[in-house]
Amino acid sequence: MTEAEGHIVRLLARRPELAEAESSIRSLAGLLAGCLRDGGTILACGNGGSAADADHMVCELAKGFLLPRPLQNPLRDTLVRTLERTLGPAGLGLARRLQVGYRAVSLCSNSALLTAIANDQGPDAVFAQQILGLGRKGDLLVCLSTSGKSMSVLAAAATAKSLGLSTALLTGPGAALPAGLFDVVVSVPGTNAGEIQDLHRPVYHAVCAFAEAVRAG
Repeated sequence: MTEAEGHIVRLLARRPELAEAESSIRSLAGLLAGCLRDGGTILACGNGGSAADADHMVCELAKGFLLPRPLQNPLRDTLVRTLERTLGPAGLGLARRLQVGYRAVSLCSNSALLTAIANDQGPDAVFAQQILGLGRKGDLLVCLSTSGKSMSVLAAAATAKSLGLSTALLTGPGAALPAGLFDVVVSVPGTNAGEIQDLHRPVYHAVCAFAEAVRAG
């Protein structure tokens, strides 16, 4: 068993209630790892607690998560020379602490932009408008919605699909979704938003760890 595969196996062992979602979790892990391998960007979005989860997921990708991510030459040597020359010893120390970062952006974090779009274009456009500026074919949009009914999330996915992005959704049970809108749907059990979000968290931790291990390998 590879290190990457181990993250999925351990997730399912710890959380047996996710057994029915195993296939979709594996698909999401593969989609995430493939996007990063090919130089794509992970975009994430959600509302309320799911917005916090989108931020959290991106955090695990943009810097080291479970594995060290030392910079490789020639980039490391270039940064060492440049930062030491411009900032002195503090710059040298900084260059030695920087890590490989994966291309990942939360669409929930810029409060000025979110409120401007909501005010000028409507709340259902807050993510779709950002995708028009940031999304490119080959990227992956990861949506989080406990109900699967959030119009801003559905609009984001439809916009992403029209631009050639892959799309994935973490949601709860029984979500009625438009056909073809998502390439992968991870549906977890739960009777309320809190219970569903409590299962989304270990899922995105496991798939981020999977992708990191694949990249490290």
